[in-house]
Amino acid sequence: MRRIMMLITVATVVFACGSKNESTNTEDYGEAEVPTEATVVDENLIGQGAALVKQNDCNTCHHVTSQIVGPAHTDVAKKYEFTNENIKMIAERIIKGSTGVWGPVMMTPHPNLSQADAEKMARYVLSLDGEKEPE
Repeated sequence: MRRIMMLITVATVVFACGSKNESTNTEDYGEAEVPTEATVVDENLIGQGAALVKQNDCNTCHHVTSQIVGPAHTDVAKKYEFTNENIKMIAERIIKGSTGVWGPVMMTPHPNLSQADAEKMARYVLSLDGEKEPE
């Protein structure tokens, strides 16, 4: 239910911001502050990431909600904020593998994945925590 609400909210914002009408307001409000850690939530990239997770061997060790060998994807999403920095960090772990982050079991490397595909997969995983809104 939360995911549906998030999708509706994102669609509403995209629709509202997509207007091509020029503003007739001539007041100067100064420059808008843009957060440096802002992460664009692109449902298309998240969907591509979900497909890549299914196509690869991720589900051998990971499940969406239950721990198998590695952590559940929802546990990863709860641990890390949805930021560009975390997307890149998780993508690097997907490609190079890692040890000790979630216990002694090694995450096998996936060197044949591109950085772009690994980032899509990371976006998908980080999108699974319905408790927080992406920045």
